[in-house]
Amino acid sequence: MSRLNCIIIEDEPLAVKILTDYIAEIPSLSLQATFKDAILATEYLHEHTPDLIFLDIHLPKLKGMAFLKTLTDPPAVIITTAYHQYAVEGFNLNVTDYLLKPFEFERFLVAVNKVKAAQREKAIETLESKDFIFLHVQKKKVKILFADILYIESQREYIRIVTTKNTFLSKMSTHEIEALLPPALFKRIHRSFIVSINKIDSYTAEMVELSGFSIPIGRGYRDVLEGL
Repeated sequence: MSRLNCIIIEDEPLAVKILTDYIAEIPSLSLQATFKDAILATEYLHEHTPDLIFLDIHLPKLKGMAFLKTLTDPPAVIITTAYHQYAVEGFNLNVTDYLLKPFEFERFLVAVNKVKAAQREKAIETLESKDFIFLHVQKKKVKILFADILYIESQREYIRIVTTKNTFLSKMSTHEIEALLPPALFKRIHRSFIVSINKIDSYTAEMVELSGFSIPIGRGYRDVLEGL
């Protein structure tokens, strides 16, 4: 998963330092900015789209909950406060988690992992709602329908996408393309091969047959097709 860009909205310097230190301990988090009040953060959000906000409730000028209500399409939000009585209101506003100060790093990590899990679910839902992908092929982006893909083969720094109509070469890894494919439609069956499940004609423990092609199944992937 890519790094999550985050901001802190907090008026207590010690709380800002603790959050900054905790964020620095997690490689998948990238702190973009900190703000002492929500008004300044609002200006920032007009031009930037962070993935996550760490938000205190008792802020000067504009309180945290009031700030949340002004956001039409908010990113993930983790509330950080010393006041437990706002928890229900926070969850009604779809915050991901509610951290009561003082909180330890382990509790902070649990909250961050909730955000990551939600992001993964959202990414999968987005993939499953699409039926195509655009890939760089030579000097242009080419639209490739998922329904047309037979299999994908690693070729050093390139991948070869074999479809029912054509074959394409794109400069990326199989890991990168795998992250962009709907997991319900495609399975990696070998270190170098990803196949379309719907295109499989038959398979054994060692081989998959699809549209006249024979694709090997790697030793570590022999249970991938179980249950088909």
